Amino acid sequence: MICLFARRKRLALAAHSYHIRGRGCRLAGPQNGRLRAKDYCMTRITPFTSPLLLGFDAMEKTLERIAKGNDGYPPYNIERIHGDDSAGEPERLRITLAVAGFSEEDLDVTIEENQLIIRGRQTETSERDYLHRGIAARQFQRMFVLADGMQVSKAELRNGLLAVDLIRPEPIRMVKKINILVPE
Repeated sequence: MICLFARRKRLALAAHSYHIRGRGCRLAGPQNGRLRAKDYCMTRITPFTSPLLLGFDAMEKTLERIAKGNDGYPPYNIERIHGDDSAGEPERLRITLAVAGFSEEDLDVTIEENQLIIRGRQTETSERDYLHRGIAARQFQRMFVLADGMQVSKAELRNGLLAVDLIRPEPIRMVKKINILVPE
């Protein structure tokens, strides 16, 4: 939802007291003759609404889910690691997450429908009596959308950093001729 400021001339046309409700936005006329930003809202138009882009509904839903789901924890880096042509190693991507305090049993790395999902769950032990607790047992879920053909080659936990390596095999180029049928 994007709230937009508009010019007074345009807003004066909508100065009647009416209400439009939609997706959590309340559109109302001015109160006490003053116009506020929250009085006028507009829904977001996505690029997937074009009639030329057919069948991208799943991608649009995935992008919306990812935009909502990530809160910034844990921090991560994405780096490109150049392959060695003489050894036949392909170029790969490495996602490194800072997961200090998590053990191998606390972490889960899965692929679901072209999404790499990394989850962390720490179990709380009630045996300890803390005088100060600055490190909380926090759960997280971090999602990354993978392009078609991307594969996870390995995941490694070392010194509180989880490194997940991704490779993309060379795609097979395929051209298919479509026959045109003409009914008689």
